[in-house]
Amino acid sequence: MNRLHPLLLALCLLLAGLTGSLPSRAAAPGRDFYQLRIYHLQTPEQAGRLDQYLRQAYLPALHRAGVAKVGVFKPAEPAAGAPAPAEQLVFVLVPCRSDAQYLGLDAKLEKDPAYQTAAQDYLNTPFDQPVYARIETVLLRAFMGLPALQVPTLKAELPARVYELRSYEGASEKLHQNKVAQFNNGEISLFKRLNFNTIFCGQVVAGSKMPNLMYLSAFENQADRDAHWRTFGEDAEWKKLNAMPEYAHNMLRMDIYLLHPAAYSEI
Repeated sequence: MNRLHPLLLALCLLLAGLTGSLPSRAAAPGRDFYQLRIYHLQTPEQAGRLDQYLRQAYLPALHRAGVAKVGVFKPAEPAAGAPAPAEQLVFVLVPCRSDAQYLGLDAKLEKDPAYQTAAQDYLNTPFDQPVYARIETVLLRAFMGLPALQVPTLKAELPARVYELRSYEGASEKLHQNKVAQFNNGEISLFKRLNFNTIFCGQVVAGSKMPNLMYLSAFENQADRDAHWRTFGEDAEWKKLNAMPEYAHNMLRMDIYLLHPAAYSEI
């Protein structure tokens, strides 16, 4: 039996791989990109106008652009005796299948006549009657351990549900990557086992707080949320994972937002 020279064999294998004539390993599954828009509002009028825009113009246009579901969330009422917040926040979660889809959204909205008509108040608001005080935009890429958005399966009515958005900042890029690894190597599977209804886990690609990761979980109500975290804190697997020296000091600062879904939220 004739044998090919090793260099010729390598060239044949390379060409076969390029042309697809030989079987190759399946491509790694894609990871979602998430746009989290945070609207800062100052008046009830702004809140009403923004709700109208999101419900009647923005969400329908995103659907026409290929976005399946959009989440809209508002902070839970402050505890009794706590000071009222200085501004109202509205969180809009836009899941995209790829960076290309995310980058093409604005162009699609510009060319969408139905959106341009329905969004007149928002797009053409006078400078002295703004719809919002400002917008924050956070771009995230899904973790390998949870590559796609997970829509929660909850029984409670929307007003009772509690969504918890957490933000974990790291003291350095290296420590931040270490925290991401901790999620991929055990924390995400622990959330799944304990039924946290984790909707997404994402690494912040661009945002005002970096290096950073964010994740969103959903619960039937506040009592259900509190019970889940008690179980989590007492779980033997978590205690073991949290005690591993290789994951020490990988979180510098944590922000927690307890949210309720808007009446028209799809997540």
